[in-house]
Amino acid sequence: MKIARIATVPFFLYNHLREQIAATAAAGNEVVLISSGGEETQWLKQIPAIRFQQIDIPRKISPLRDLRALWQLFLFFRRERFDIVHSTTPKAGMLCAIAGCFARVPIRLHTFTGQPWVEMRGMIRSVAKAGDRLTARFNTLCYADSFSQRDFIIAEGVCDEKKIRVPGSGSLAGVDLSRFNPEVWAATKQSTLDELKIPAGSKVVTFIGRLTRDKGLAELMEAFGAVLQSGQKCVLLLVGPEDSDDGSLTSRAAARSDENIRYTGYSAQPERYLAVTDIFCLPSYREGFGNVIIEAAAMGVPSVGTDIVGLRDSIADGETGVLVPPKNAAALADAIMSLLADDGRRRAMGEKARARAIAQFDARKVSAAVLAEYQSLRAGTRVT
Repeated sequence: MKIARIATVPFFLYNHLREQIAATAAAGNEVVLISSGGEETQWLKQIPAIRFQQIDIPRKISPLRDLRALWQLFLFFRRERFDIVHSTTPKAGMLCAIAGCFARVPIRLHTFTGQPWVEMRGMIRSVAKAGDRLTARFNTLCYADSFSQRDFIIAEGVCDEKKIRVPGSGSLAGVDLSRFNPEVWAATKQSTLDELKIPAGSKVVTFIGRLTRDKGLAELMEAFGAVLQSGQKCVLLLVGPEDSDDGSLTSRAAARSDENIRYTGYSAQPERYLAVTDIFCLPSYREGFGNVIIEAAAMGVPSVGTDIVGLRDSIADGETGVLVPPKNAAALADAIMSLLADDGRRRAMGEKARARAIAQFDARKVSAAVLAEYQSLRAGTRVT
């Protein structure tokens, strides 16, 4: 099969999908990756047996650039004659669905990984939601990376229930258990603690992701302040890039001024920091699944997350972690403190989290489920 995988930015393809892309190519398929430019394109080109095509796909609404991207995608799809085009990220999804339909690509797929419009208001919410409806309308089939997200998308009238499903147990690409393995990183723990200048005896609460408002950073900072006031000896570790679209974020500045906060920036090896983590925290306002939760789980780390679409699937509440109401710093602080204060409960949750990650979210199983979808759809292909 000839397959195109498309995302708005190369960061997404490389950081979330490279193992699945490599598995697809290794199965004998011709794979072409499409995204805007960026430093990660050089890494994408190193994935064995794939081609990369750069097409400028703007993240924000930009009518002229959007039309140019739509036209370039249409021409490229028509020339390459793909069997399958499979998009992720909102703007790439909408443009690829329309371009693929008019180029008569037989199988057009999109994976929803969360809805940005959940936190929007007014006209901009309506426009963004309409974009997702167009994505669903012009595609052959859509996927959600969690069951709660699938139900939400159907309930919101974005996609008909017959046109959206969840491969396997969910998640976008699963977790690479050879990377996220606590035994692999056991020998490096002390050097990492020394590098971060974490005092002996301190517990580590970690956040990994884009430093942006929608990830609940404001509530996390407030909750962590309450944890410190309670007398807990702990450090907050922030790992991830700042979001240039979120000018209100001050987490990095706070990290520089607070002796109990460490900021690392983006890391290509988040597993190194998870190896020294006692609790992972993701107080997000919106998620599709929250893949970083199962990466933490694979490292034997329990999570505290918000009770929202997506995280309800990645965290088994009371077993592998704790769910709290979104935008509630007090509840977040209570959950963190309760786990910090009970070593036995925290370790038991971590063990269950790792067992669940191995049983349900092994990247090899998720990749196999996606390949099975491709083969099944190809067997009954028709242009729609």
